[in-house]
Amino acid sequence: MMFFFYNLAVYVYSGLITIASPFSEKARKWVKGRKNWKGTLSAALTKERRYVWFHASSLGEFEQGRPVIEAFRKKYPEYGIVLTFFSPSGYEVRKNYPGADHICYLPADTYANAKKFIDLVNPAMVFFIKYEFWFNYIHRLYKKNIPLYFFSVKFRPGQHFFKWYGGWFRKMLKEIQWIFVQDASSEQLLKNINTGNSSVSGDTRFDRVLGVTRQKRSFPIIEQFAENSRIMVAGSTWPPDEELMVGLINTFSDRLKFIIAPHEIHQERIDTLQQKIKIRTVRLSEAENHDLKAAQVLIIDSIGILLHLYQYAQFAYIGGGFGKNIHNILESATFGVPVIFGPNYHKFQEATDLIGLGGAFPVHNYKELEKIVHKLSGDKNFHDKCSGICSQFVLQRAGATDMIMKKIESLIKK
Repeated sequence: MMFFFYNLAVYVYSGLITIASPFSEKARKWVKGRKNWKGTLSAALTKERRYVWFHASSLGEFEQGRPVIEAFRKKYPEYGIVLTFFSPSGYEVRKNYPGADHICYLPADTYANAKKFIDLVNPAMVFFIKYEFWFNYIHRLYKKNIPLYFFSVKFRPGQHFFKWYGGWFRKMLKEIQWIFVQDASSEQLLKNINTGNSSVSGDTRFDRVLGVTRQKRSFPIIEQFAENSRIMVAGSTWPPDEELMVGLINTFSDRLKFIIAPHEIHQERIDTLQQKIKIRTVRLSEAENHDLKAAQVLIIDSIGILLHLYQYAQFAYIGGGFGKNIHNILESATFGVPVIFGPNYHKFQEATDLIGLGGAFPVHNYKELEKIVHKLSGDKNFHDKCSGICSQFVLQRAGATDMIMKKIESLIKK
C-alpha cells in the first residue's frame, strides 16, 4: 500500500511541476533538463568503462560532497564519475564541473526511470550526499547488488523513519550498504530501529570550507572595492534579511562597507534592493564601469562565488534565519569571520555549537542586529576573540572525508 501511495506522490509531484513550468523558470528548467535523458545518458557513457554515481539534491549538498568526489577520483582514477542533481539550483551552477565525466538531472523516482537509469549507468557503487531517500532507486540498486553509500547524514527523532508508522521507510534504510552519519545521536537513532549499517564520520562540509581557505581565489574587482575598508558580507539573503540589512547599511555606512549576495538574483529583486539603500551601490556585473573606492555597497548578482567572498569580511550575516532555515555558516567561519543570523537555526548543530562557544550570534530583530554589529565593529579585542573561535571550530572538526575514504577502501576490499 505504501509503495502505491509513494509512487502516486512522485507522479503527482512531477505533474504539478510540469503544469507550473510555463510560469516558473525553476520548474521550466526542472522539466526541460529531464527531456530525452535516456538518449543523452546513453550517448555520454562508454560501455567499456566502469562508473561510480554520485547524487546531490542541490548546490549545497554538492559542495558538501565535493571533497569525497575529488578524493575518490584521485584514489580511483580508473572509474568514470556520473554526477546527478535533483534541483536546478545545483545542476545549472555545476553542470560544467570538471570533476565528473557526465553531469545530469536525476530522473523522477518512478520504477521505470530507476530501472532504466541504473541499467544505463551500471554503476560499480553509488554515493548519495546527505539526504535524498528515493525508494525506487534505492530498491533497484539493492536488487542488483550494487553498493549504495550515504554520507554526511544527520537524523532527527521527528523524521518518519523513527515514527510508529515508519516501518516501510525503515526498510529502505536497511537496503543501504553503509550510512556515514554526522554525529553519535544519529547513529543511536539508527541503532534504536535495528539498523546497524552505519558509523560516525562527521560532516564533510568542514573539509570543503577548509579547502577553500587553502585555495583562495582572487577577485581583483572585489579587492579594489574592499581596499583599506572594514567589510561586512551578507550572504544568501532573503527579503526579511535584506530589510534588516538596509537599515544597518543606512546606519553604519560611515564605518563599514557592505557586500550583499542575495539568494535569488533576478533583475526585479536586485532593483528593489538597490532602491531601498540610500547610499551608493554597485552591482558586480557593472563594477568595471564604476569608481569602486567611492561605492559603499557591492551587490553580487552572480552565482557560485559566495564562499570565496568571506575572505574579505571582518564579520558576516547569513540569510535564511527568518524563513525556514539558515544557510551555510561554515563558509564564513572557516575564514575566521564571526557570523550573525536569524532565529531559525536549530536544525544545524554547528550553529548551536558556535553560538555556545561565542563565535556566532542569533538575532530576532533589527535592534539586536545593530547591537552586535556595533560590538563587533567597535571592540577589536572582542572581534579578534570571536574570529579565533570560528577558525578553530572548523579546524577541529575537519577530517570526515579521510574517515569515509578509509571505510570505503575496506568495504571495496571485502
